[in-house]
Amino acid sequence: MTGQTLSKVCRVLVLMLITVTSAACVAPAYKKIDESADKYGFARSTLQSDTFRHVIYAPERNAVGNTVHVYIEGDGVAWQWRYFIKSDPTPRAALMLNLMRLDKANTLYIGRPCYFGMVLDEECNADYWTFSRFSEKVVNSMVDVIAQRTARYKNVVLLGHSGGGALALLVAEKLPKVTAVVTVAGNIDTDAWTAHHKYTRLYGSINPALQAPLPLTIKQLHLVGGKDEVIPPRLTKSWVLNQPTAILREVPINTHLCCWENQWPEVLNWLARIEHETSAVSARLLH
Repeated sequence: MTGQTLSKVCRVLVLMLITVTSAACVAPAYKKIDESADKYGFARSTLQSDTFRHVIYAPERNAVGNTVHVYIEGDGVAWQWRYFIKSDPTPRAALMLNLMRLDKANTLYIGRPCYFGMVLDEECNADYWTFSRFSEKVVNSMVDVIAQRTARYKNVVLLGHSGGGALALLVAEKLPKVTAVVTVAGNIDTDAWTAHHKYTRLYGSINPALQAPLPLTIKQLHLVGGKDEVIPPRLTKSWVLNQPTAILREVPINTHLCCWENQWPEVLNWLARIEHETSAVSARLLH
């Protein structure tokens, strides 16, 4: 048996062990998220794609308009410590859910596969929140669910934090309705990120930084924190230079999680301007 084959076998055995452990003891982290969602007036539902079941939080009443803002959370707690995979990756604090409550537009919060209490679903195993967290299977499932829930809208805006930012970019490539993408401390170059922290490369995942630039019709805003030690700004800056419609904004005092609510009114105003411009262009084309 070659070293590479042995490595693959060991990885499978570890993931199987963690999955079995997950079935025996699931941390109810999602209950705290449910409580926050209920406090904000968001209703919880689930939606099945071809592969995974996703949790969705959405306001009980829709706003007026043809555009919907889709929020995607970060990676949560994928690892208990460096060599031990967490049995449930659901984040303890949902940054994007907290930001969505400030948004008065049509909004949806789309849970990632195996998150928010879905960890025991038949299709789930720890690979989908570790090495394959941005795999084609995960991306396609997100695309499917978002397409289903946004069918009534003309335009879709994707907003993602950390690993959710990576997914926002990968989903945008495949969802024709996307008009804008906003990332907050986004993990855009996953190879650079793993190299920086000396982590194992996410060999089951797609690296957004290696994909072709998004179409010119998709506007991009990428926020980075000057004090972010999880994803330092330099990991994002070089990539943004190759994106024709991308804007980079560094907030010197912000960390990976703090304090993005201070910038959110400005982000929402930027999106409102983009949506107004898009509507104006559409109106001119019709006449």
